[in-house]
Amino acid sequence: MYLIVVYDIKVERVNNVKKFLRQNLFWVQNSVFEGEVTESEFNYITNGLKKVIDEEKDSIIIYKFRTEDELNKTIIGIEKSPIGSIL
Repeated sequence: MYLIVVYDIKVERVNNVKKFLRQNLFWVQNSVFEGEVTESEFNYITNGLKKVIDEEKDSIIIYKFRTEDELNKTIIGIEKSPIGSIL
């Protein structure tokens, strides 16, 4: 499956969330990560995020697609971190 993760986290936890997501997904923009994962990787990511955030104060939205092909992405302006350039 293909994920897009968007978050709004209190400043004191932002670096922990970013560091965790960088281990599992590609950074696209501030507070946005995406990438292809398996079901077990998805479970690992969601459980890991729950351990890092305060669910009473922070917000994470995860969009799931079956494949990247189902995603119709339009970029206006510069693409900060193009995934296609990653080997």
